[in-house]
Amino acid sequence: MRVPSIASLIPTVTGAYPKDLIELVDIISNGNSAEREEIRDKIWFAYQFSKEHHQDQKRRSGRPYFEHAYAVAHSLAEWNMDVSTVIGGILHDTVEDTQATYKEIQELFGDEVANLVEGVTKLGELKFQSREEKQAENLMKMLLSMTKDIRVIIIKFADRIHNMGTIEHLPLIKQRRIAIETRDVYSPLAHRLGMFAIKSQLDDFVLKTLEPVAYKEIDKRLKATKGYRRKFIKEIIKSINAELVKNGVDADIIWRLKSYYSIHGKIKKREKPLEEIYDILAIRIIVEDVSQCYIVLGVVHHFYAPVQERFKDFIATPKRNGYQSLHTTVVGPSGKMVEIQIRTKGMDETAEIGVAAHWKYKEGNKSGGELDRHVKWLRDLVSILRDESADPKEFMNLLQIDLYQDEVFVFTPAGDLTQLPMDATPIDFAYAVHTEVGDHCLSAKVDGRIIPLNTKLQSGCTVEIITSDSQSPNYAWLKFVRTSKARNSIRKWQRLIEKEQSMRLGQEILEKTLRKMKLASSIKRIKNSAKELGFMGEENLMVAIGTGQITIRDIVKKILPETVIKDEVELKKKSISFLEKARRAARGIRVHGINNIMMNFSKCCNPIPGDEIIGFVTRGKGITVHRVDCDNLPIANEDSDRYLDVEWDVGRKEEFLARIKVVAQDRKGYLKDLTETISSMNINITSVDIKVDEGLATCFLVTSVPHLRKLNTVLAKIKNINGTVEVERAT
Repeated sequence: MRVPSIASLIPTVTGAYPKDLIELVDIISNGNSAEREEIRDKIWFAYQFSKEHHQDQKRRSGRPYFEHAYAVAHSLAEWNMDVSTVIGGILHDTVEDTQATYKEIQELFGDEVANLVEGVTKLGELKFQSREEKQAENLMKMLLSMTKDIRVIIIKFADRIHNMGTIEHLPLIKQRRIAIETRDVYSPLAHRLGMFAIKSQLDDFVLKTLEPVAYKEIDKRLKATKGYRRKFIKEIIKSINAELVKNGVDADIIWRLKSYYSIHGKIKKREKPLEEIYDILAIRIIVEDVSQCYIVLGVVHHFYAPVQERFKDFIATPKRNGYQSLHTTVVGPSGKMVEIQIRTKGMDETAEIGVAAHWKYKEGNKSGGELDRHVKWLRDLVSILRDESADPKEFMNLLQIDLYQDEVFVFTPAGDLTQLPMDATPIDFAYAVHTEVGDHCLSAKVDGRIIPLNTKLQSGCTVEIITSDSQSPNYAWLKFVRTSKARNSIRKWQRLIEKEQSMRLGQEILEKTLRKMKLASSIKRIKNSAKELGFMGEENLMVAIGTGQITIRDIVKKILPETVIKDEVELKKKSISFLEKARRAARGIRVHGINNIMMNFSKCCNPIPGDEIIGFVTRGKGITVHRVDCDNLPIANEDSDRYLDVEWDVGRKEEFLARIKVVAQDRKGYLKDLTETISSMNINITSVDIKVDEGLATCFLVTSVPHLRKLNTVLAKIKNINGTVEVERAT
């Protein structure tokens, strides 16, 4: 138990609370004096607890760690979050970084706060195979917590914003890692939850960290043109405001610069200097109700000429994240274009803090439906990601696919509106309707016309899916589908098919191999030994055999240890057949110019003609030939008298065999390009063995080459073939 510090006794001794605490209470109470005292007592208790537990900790900047906890709570208060969430913010790092426990938080602050703190706490005790796996598991834990209480991510956003704001004190490698995660996960997640202000802050921090030169250049240019920009905007606002007053509309008119990250993106995309980018700022007109939004739109268009293709009505058709506003671009003074956004106060609050704005209405259910929609999306996302959580790369890929996409709006034949990501196809639409519809999608009609299934849908079209019971998902669909639901459903179907095929193959391998080994009578016994071999049942064992996870030889050794595997010698002979064949291409080995001395070839490095070799006199075995770079050669200083200079006895016109391993993308025509490349060098290919797994082809070729230099040239040529991932000489 900690001894209370003097800070915790301040109200008792002096009758005054810390100024930062009072500031926090004032923001939360929002002028409600009736609740202020109760709020103050709750916050003060958490304030003391967090400060006591973090009192010996410092940030990388050297500042007290508690400042971070307070900053997180302050952001949450400014976002109008409830008292429990603010307390969760003050305590958010206590379980992860101090001696405090979940049970202790639960007993002192209740289940609600304890669960919020637990939701943002990383998985600290588990061991992971890689950093990517750890990241995926922590993100999955956070997403699962969000489905139970969406306030978890709101606390996490406040935490991330303050961490990104002080990131310059961390090592550069860690800065980049955190910034990339922010760019790939937290920023798009804020976008998906409609938290624009938070997304903009995170984006700017990311740009400042990952591309500091670009950030400084934009900052410099914006400051240089600040005076001109203010004059231009003031003129427009003054004229619009005068017209609105004439029409009896009371409105707040403000303006803002777009985020540096957004400006940087526009510069790169349009390949123009900042001075030629017109939409780096926007005027926002905020009114009381929806009807006034359209009145303002009419006034603006009457006063300034609109750019028709730049008009968007997100009030009639809100974005997936709940964003609503009218967007129009008009030609202002001096012929310069400017973007104008028109929305109500409620829409503006939703646009800035998104789901956080909906939370405070949950009890009264004023905007509970919007909150429930976000929670449903999260639950659907988690159910999809669970299937891929074993593969960290696929997990991150699916997460990013679902998080950050613009929308198209299409209709069903019944007239129902469906929102899909940009560049979505009829397959995405089919899976959005129902998984069964997607699985049996045969063709599609758009506005009555049959179209290819890889067609990109456009907003406003009507899509009809034609199904057939005999149709099943095609693996090629993965090349053009855009939604994670479609991608996951196709993969799930393919895994099911592959499992059935592997099971049949495993059954066949087991029966044929055991008959060949004259152990057919043991087939039933082995099938019944699945659990003994570490598998759930016979089906899983057959799949493992079919996919090569376990060999029949391994099974026999474990289940039938008394059995002598008669063809062991034959298998060993086959495994070295290539080496023997390759060595026969040379007439032998010369030692000091003398031929036909009995030699043994080392099994550790398997030298073949063309390799630089050395002889080593092994007691009782004669001369053993190693490659000169063999790791198993004894240290020369200790046994220098046992080394002999040896060389291959290969004639000028002789050629020797070399085995090459190639790993490449499984694309159409790759094998043709590979063999033609080798043949064009007048190199003979004596055998080819190729296998494909998970989109990668592994190919072993045996070639006949005159010397090692020629082999190295072949390897270099293969490396340059489009789709080659890896190429090496294999012995």
